[in-house]
Amino acid sequence: MDTPLTEQKCVPCEGGTAPIVPADAKALLERLEGWTLANDALSINKSYTFADFKATMVFVNKIAAIAEQEGHHPDLAVSYGKIKVDLSTHAIKGLSINDFILAAKIDAIGK
Repeated sequence: MDTPLTEQKCVPCEGGTAPIVPADAKALLERLEGWTLANDALSINKSYTFADFKATMVFVNKIAAIAEQEGHHPDLAVSYGKIKVDLSTHAIKGLSINDFILAAKIDAIGK
């Protein structure tokens, strides 16, 4: 059985590494809940909703802590009671396993 994504660690990607192909990205998405593959298959995203801005910011700060710990940083769009998380590996201009690891860890922190 595959190691759960939440138990894996992000590793630095360097330019020249090929992004994950769409079929593999779709298979990895099956291990996550509520994440969507972008039409161009270069990123994944998920939106979370909250009762208010303060709760949203608490969650943003939890994401920031995990991102720093993993050395892999999402794009975040924050508004009142909502956050949209976009993940891709900028160094390779597409998806890597790191994106799926971070997605699983973000989900694991809960609201």
